[in-house]
Amino acid sequence: MKEATPEDRSLTSDALTIAMANEVLSGESKKGWLARMLPFFGPAFIASVAYVDPGNFATNIQAGAEFGYLLLWVIIGSNLMAMLIQSLSAKLGIATGKNLAEHCRDNFPKWVVIFMWALMELVAMATDLAEFLGAALGFNLLLGIPLWTAGLLTAVTTFLILGLERYGFRPLEAAITGMVGVVAVAYVIETILDHPNWNQVVYHAVVPQFAGPESLILATGILGATVMPHAIFLHSALTQNRIVVNNPKHMRRLFHFEVVDVLVAMGVASLINSAMLIMAASTFFAQGMTGVGTIEDAYITLQPLLGKAAGAVFAISLLASGLSSSTVGTMAGQVIMQGFLHHHIAPWIRRVVTMAPSLLVIFLGFDPTRTLVISQVMLSFGLPFAIIPLVLFTRNKKIMGVLTNNPVTTVIASLCAVLIVILNLYLLYVTFTGV
Repeated sequence: MKEATPEDRSLTSDALTIAMANEVLSGESKKGWLARMLPFFGPAFIASVAYVDPGNFATNIQAGAEFGYLLLWVIIGSNLMAMLIQSLSAKLGIATGKNLAEHCRDNFPKWVVIFMWALMELVAMATDLAEFLGAALGFNLLLGIPLWTAGLLTAVTTFLILGLERYGFRPLEAAITGMVGVVAVAYVIETILDHPNWNQVVYHAVVPQFAGPESLILATGILGATVMPHAIFLHSALTQNRIVVNNPKHMRRLFHFEVVDVLVAMGVASLINSAMLIMAASTFFAQGMTGVGTIEDAYITLQPLLGKAAGAVFAISLLASGLSSSTVGTMAGQVIMQGFLHHHIAPWIRRVVTMAPSLLVIFLGFDPTRTLVISQVMLSFGLPFAIIPLVLFTRNKKIMGVLTNNPVTTVIASLCAVLIVILNLYLLYVTFTGV
């Protein structure tokens, strides 16, 4: 008998996942709740990587160092909005078998589609710039190697991770989820080491407050680094053909399981983001070191404050965040091109094209943290063109069928979209005017 290849085993794994999912959806499974949930876990964890990428490190650390625990509620609120938006994206893929970019191509005039594609390609490159730089910085801090060498090492590593796609969806989901887990564990360790003031943590997690215009700008930056346009496009693609059902009852049940996937994955992302700010608040702000504004500063200053291990844990978390989010950014770029233009290029070609600006920035010696901040501003341009179509499509009964938004969901999602767009426009105004 011929021995099964890794590809065969992977396809068997994917087929087993689908079979288990269909068994659960039909009500035939007698397994416990967690076992029934396992086939549905995955898509939201891949999308959630965008919510703990290096751009979040930059904004959360700066907010915690400058204002202590004050803006913790912004992280909580941003992630609650992200849960709703990502749920709608997952629902669009489940209900229609098409992703958000494909719906834009089918429903908008050609010139709008071309414009949106071009804009989203720029957004994808800006996203990849931030994530690639973050991973390179992680290698640089952890191994003490030059940044350009770290950039080349990042390129090789992300190629290897992307290579998992040829083995099916399950291995890649497992790898990405594992790296999110590394970031989560790293920040559990950081939180234990920095001894936060838990009374202040709880208070500022639920009580909205600002402390002048600068805190508002930082709050907007946190939101801009949290809700990512490429994650919205990607999530609908991750669910569109993963588990296909046509029975309305099974479709509703599938969506309910995917909502749990979103709540768990985005909940973990929210805790990680909160831990970043808490770490900065309980170390830098508590020591009066409010000028810590870069990732490199945070790494260097953590070591004398909390010990060498804390600096190493921080670098490991940054590396895992950068590698996983860079991989996911490339996946999103593939979805965007395929969806808007109905054209596909090999992943390695896209990887090279999107890597080029990042390597150029590193070789030219630009400041990594400043580049991260600029890339987040670029993302602000793309947000309205992801959120508004998503709300329009998911409220349309002809498109969504049994999974059409109820009116309350549409109203809440619309308010979130308006708030996100206004705050990002404000961030752009402040960035370009210097007010």
